[in-house]
Amino acid sequence: MKKKYQRWARGFLTALLVALALCAGAVWSVDPCLYYRMPQGRDAAFFNERYQAAGMAKNVPAETVLLGTSMAANYRSSWIEEFYHGPGLRITIPDGYFSEFDQVVDLLFRENPPKRVLFALDLNTLIRDDSGVTDAMPGYLYNRNPLDDVKYLLNKDSLYYSFYALVTARDGGGQTLDEGFTWDKTSLWGKYETLRTYDRPPVSEERTPENAYLQFTQENLAVMEDWFQDHPETKFEIFLSPYSILSWDRCVRRGDLDARLTALRAACHTLNRWPNVRVHAPLLAKDMVTNLDNYCDYVHHSGEAGKWVLGNVCGEKFLLREEDVEKTLADWRDFVIHYDYDALWDGEFWERWYEDHDQPPDWCKS
Repeated sequence: MKKKYQRWARGFLTALLVALALCAGAVWSVDPCLYYRMPQGRDAAFFNERYQAAGMAKNVPAETVLLGTSMAANYRSSWIEEFYHGPGLRITIPDGYFSEFDQVVDLLFRENPPKRVLFALDLNTLIRDDSGVTDAMPGYLYNRNPLDDVKYLLNKDSLYYSFYALVTARDGGGQTLDEGFTWDKTSLWGKYETLRTYDRPPVSEERTPENAYLQFTQENLAVMEDWFQDHPETKFEIFLSPYSILSWDRCVRRGDLDARLTALRAACHTLNRWPNVRVHAPLLAKDMVTNLDNYCDYVHHSGEAGKWVLGNVCGEKFLLREEDVEKTLADWRDFVIHYDYDALWDGEFWERWYEDHDQPPDWCKS
């Protein structure tokens, strides 16, 4: 009986080890997260930015790397190469936190240090703390410990996505690196769509204290300042992602305009102190943000508009120097306070709205 049990145990252990080896071998061979190499002879299947950003940072050498949230998702690496005349790469973390971008930057400079980093600074990200961070970021793909890569190789999700990558390649459904994670070709854009999806808040009688976001902003700036200090040879071009004019309507009506501008002012002054940093402010580009045909909602702009932004960042059209910060922000405050937001909902909008609706938008009823 004992020998029979031992044979069973050895057989089970052998079968288990073989199964684990096959799993690890399949994941390593297909490498769905691009962790060991970029795919050869097939386009990649892009499915999760937080998992696959590590592989792109490790395995795609570039002179200029663009980092950002979903606000930068529809930029193309080829545009970076066109404007900056060298290899380019776009890495995005949707709704990313600074602690997450810090992991990407750390890995990037360990593996493929770029000459230039373009960071699409999302104002909503700048002014929030890390309390909302989840465990969605796989730290074992970004850290310096090769032993915990086993979490990638022996992972049911990795195995599933290995098969997914192979099936996608077989069906011709992969994407080039240039198109990976972009979504502008499957979304609706334009003034009507932007206004239709905007849930206009009621006017608040309360005002958010001007320093309400300052602590979080300073903590996030400290993360970036570590990048600047650790990599003085790298040029950092920080550009403020251009939300639409509706985002400023939202700030004015909710009463946190001055709190946001205070955070923005602190960021601009802090960033401008660093010799290897330049600040660009397409966020304050009137022609861009007031043209709602550039948007699909109150913050996200189209890829076509993104190319225009990127070209003008390269051309220094939006450069915001230290001596211009105070006046520029004061002028912007005056502009958004007195802007005629109600005029955006014009006769053309209402004509289209009532083609499909019997009632006005919910915010009109409150």
